[in-house]
Amino acid sequence: MQTKTKRLTESAMLLAVAIVLELFSKMFIPEMPFGGQVTLVSMLPVVLISYRHGVKWGLVAGLGYALIEMLIGARTVAAAFQPGYFGDGTMLVNALIMCVLDYLVAFTVLGLGGMFRDKIKAPGAALALGSVVALGARYVSHIASGYILFSGWAEWFFTQEGFPAWGATLVESLSPNMLGFVYSLVYNGMYMVPEIILTAIVSMFLARAKGIVTKVS
Repeated sequence: MQTKTKRLTESAMLLAVAIVLELFSKMFIPEMPFGGQVTLVSMLPVVLISYRHGVKWGLVAGLGYALIEMLIGARTVAAAFQPGYFGDGTMLVNALIMCVLDYLVAFTVLGLGGMFRDKIKAPGAALALGSVVALGARYVSHIASGYILFSGWAEWFFTQEGFPAWGATLVESLSPNMLGFVYSLVYNGMYMVPEIILTAIVSMFLARAKGIVTKVS
C-alpha cells in the first residue's frame, strides 16, 4: 500500500511539474501558428515517471497527462467540433481524429520513456534514448494527424511569402498526397525536433543527480 501511495503521489507531483513547465514556456516562447510549441522540456517529467516506475505505469501516467492537456487545450478541442474548423460543414470524424492523435495518443506514448531502463546499464543513456523514442512517438502521432486533417494547407505553406525556394520546388515535384505528408513532417518537426534534442540532452544531465533515476518499481 505504501508503495502504491508513493507511486501515485510522486506521479502526481511530476505531472504537476510537467504542466508548470509547459505553462511557463507559454509565457515567453511563441507558439506555432497552427498549434505546437517548443517547451522547457515539459515532457521529461512524464518520461521520468516511466523510467522510475516502469512502462506500464508510465503509459497510465501518460494517459492522465493527455487528459490534462485536453483540458488545457479545451478551446481548441471545442472549436474542432464547430462548423468550419476543418473546412465546410461540421466534420465530427475529423474532430475525433484530432482528439485521439493530437492528444490521447500523442501524450500517452510519452509513457514509453522508461523502455530502456533494464536494457542499458548507463542511466543517462537509457533515459536519453527513452526520451528520444517517447517524444519521437509523439512526433509520429502529430505527423499522422497533420497528414489526415491538414494536408490541404501544404501548398500554401510551402509557397507563402518568405518561405525558402525549395518549398515551391516541392509543390511542383511532389504528388498532392506526398506533399501533404512532407508538410506535416516539416511543420511538426519545427517544434518536435528541437524538443526531442533538448529533452535528450537535459535528461542525460538530470540522470547524474543522485536518486533521480532510481528504479522504484
